[in-house]
Amino acid sequence: MSSASQLTEWENQLAQARKRMRDGGGKPGVATKEQLLGKSGRQFLEAMMSGELPYPHMAETLGLDLVEVGDGRAVFQGVPQLGYYNPMGTVHGGWYSTLLDSALGCAVHSKLPAGRAYTTAELSINIVRAANHKTGPLRAIGNVIHCGKQMATAEAKIVDATGRLYAHATTTCFVFDAMAAAG
Repeated sequence: MSSASQLTEWENQLAQARKRMRDGGGKPGVATKEQLLGKSGRQFLEAMMSGELPYPHMAETLGLDLVEVGDGRAVFQGVPQLGYYNPMGTVHGGWYSTLLDSALGCAVHSKLPAGRAYTTAELSINIVRAANHKTGPLRAIGNVIHCGKQMATAEAKIVDATGRLYAHATTTCFVFDAMAAAG
């Protein structure tokens, strides 16, 4: 697939994801315990994508959209903006880190049964290419490597529409009983 057709596909998928969420009443916020009760991680993410559950405020702040979720897979899209620059004139590493952590964490979340939750215990990133506001959309593609009762690991990469690599990361997540943590 050519980079132009890949870019068009990404733009269409993003527009459809945003429309689905908006049509479903999606707004930023925090889901309540009652809204989460009985939902697996994947069901939670799909409900967020359909607008049934709120999406995180930081998605608007950092311009990140969850565009795809599957079994052990999550894809986020974002466009680097001038507001994310460091003093050297490129996108700050924290933006890459947040984009990668989102894809990694949601990939892990998609594997969890109802009543289980996770938190990032370790995040390791490597930025291999600078991005700027002219780069265009970037995607973080996260995939689970292992998901056990207490620990999960995943890997992700950030690429542009040509497939060029910008950063890659791994994570270790601590998996736990969500109700014990909420109580």
